Amino acid sequence: MHDELRAALAGLLDGLPPKQAAQAVDRLIANYRGRTPTDAPVLRDRADVAAYAAYRMPATFEAARSALTAFAVRVPGWTPAAHVDIGGGTGAATWAAAATWTGHRSTVLDWAGPALELGRELAQGVLPDTRWQRQVIGEGMTVPEGTDLVTVSYVLGELREEARRAVVDAAAGARAAVLIEPGTPDGYLRIREAREQLVAAGLRILAPCPHSGRCPIVPGEDWCHFAARVSRSSLHRQVKGGSLPYEDEKFSYVAAVRPQVAEQAQPQATAADAAGSDAVPGATGSGAAPAPSRIVRRPQLRKGQVLLDLCTPEGLRRETVTKRHGDRYRAARDAEWGAEAP
Repeated sequence: MHDELRAALAGLLDGLPPKQAAQAVDRLIANYRGRTPTDAPVLRDRADVAAYAAYRMPATFEAARSALTAFAVRVPGWTPAAHVDIGGGTGAATWAAAATWTGHRSTVLDWAGPALELGRELAQGVLPDTRWQRQVIGEGMTVPEGTDLVTVSYVLGELREEARRAVVDAAAGARAAVLIEPGTPDGYLRIREAREQLVAAGLRILAPCPHSGRCPIVPGEDWCHFAARVSRSSLHRQVKGGSLPYEDEKFSYVAAVRPQVAEQAQPQATAADAAGSDAVPGATGSGAAPAPSRIVRRPQLRKGQVLLDLCTPEGLRRETVTKRHGDRYRAARDAEWGAEAP
């Protein structure tokens, strides 16, 4: 799916004057790094949309795919049939859903007509079971009854408080919701607020948190975020003015489900079972459940030891895994930021 998206983006800026593309990118950078929400679409015309897709879509896709993959691990055997992407724009999260599951129908809702038009063009022949529907994102919105999965990626920061709450309320009406924001302190606070709202609406948190209780992080002192590696194409490097063949997209997210989704999920395999099957390694328990603990910072490798910063149901803690731990030490050396702790 990554290669298909890259191919769809390849000719995107053909015919668009470089100066115009650069100006659109600069304005978008200022907007996404700013703190002023809006009551109007950020993407105003074809130049904005083309610049956005080239500048942001690969990174948004990888962040969304990372979050959806982490969620899918916690609901083994469950597949959404109907997916709604609120504020989906050109469809990065819809591409990510297609990279995670098959056989579902997606509906992309956005208030920017040019974004929907370009999204439809990019997805032509690749995402056939996708509808692109114009709709105001904010107060009064709902999702169709029977929606299995709602994604809301890089949207909440564009909205005023009342509209944000309305969007999260709409997402809470689905069987499952995955919300993603930039991995900044402000992005984390928006996810934290949405997380509390989802829990209050009766949903259970499955990722990244190992529990549905209060987040143990003290706002202003730290923030919860993760990273997704993004391979830069030549187009991507040209638009962003970078020279490295990759970048790391920082993001914050939350994934939550209704109790019936937990009941529909297949029993999760133990690590021993997973060694001889296609089940998810390291998963334990029955049905859908959060990870027992999650790595919330890059593991620090030391001589003969690995330092892991973990979020657990009891709170945050640092754990030292040494060679004496045998297989667990070897697993810890290969562990990644954002993964379940070995």
